[in-house]
Amino acid sequence: MNHIYKTFLTIILIAMTTPTFSQDPSGFDRINTSAGVVELHFVGHGSLMLKLNDYVIHVDPVRSSGSYDKLPKADLILVTHEHYDHLDTDLIGNLRKQETVMLTSEKAAGQVKWAKAMKAGEKNVVSDIIIEAVPAYNIINMRAPGQPFHPKGTGLGFVLTIGDMRFYIAGDTENIPEMKALKNIQVAFLPMNLPYTMTPEMVADAAMVFKPKILYPYHFGDTRTDEIIRLLKGTEIEVRIRNLK
Repeated sequence: MNHIYKTFLTIILIAMTTPTFSQDPSGFDRINTSAGVVELHFVGHGSLMLKLNDYVIHVDPVRSSGSYDKLPKADLILVTHEHYDHLDTDLIGNLRKQETVMLTSEKAAGQVKWAKAMKAGEKNVVSDIIIEAVPAYNIINMRAPGQPFHPKGTGLGFVLTIGDMRFYIAGDTENIPEMKALKNIQVAFLPMNLPYTMTPEMVADAAMVFKPKILYPYHFGDTRTDEIIRLLKGTEIEVRIRNLK
């Protein structure tokens, strides 16, 4: 009997001291802000979900990025541009509630009648969250001479101010001057996916100028993530690699 009791206590102690992990396959991080804790869910590719208390923000929700079966509907949807791997109109319809707000580029807004189009430089305030649209485009990477994968003026990135924290979600872009001019960014999501966006060297180049406190490479495909860690080693930028496609 004493042996059984000791075995039971051992099982309890192991259960109490073993780390627990979310059963959501995308996983999530938590960022403390003065408005509350923001959960960052990594769905895959360019698709993210941010959750502040019960307020849900979906960014570039696309079913091909990962499963949305267990994710909540959206209060706010942000879509960076109209490409099929960033804009999924059927999924957006499924995520929509009566009060859902969608902000996106002009071309993407043309495919979702109730969406509100934004241009780079514009701001909106939704439920005390400030949303700034910023440019996202290619300078070097082209599908053909003179034809960038993402021409200037078509796609967007977003800067979200939530409480005392600023989150930069870059969209599909390179290390453009407008990115380097950003100020007071605490958390940045920068794409690292060739040939459409940036090399690790481009990401490091931009990050060392606008200096986010936390950097998440995302939309990185097969690009080697250990390289960005090496390039930013010794800086004050914390690089967090999450399992994104």
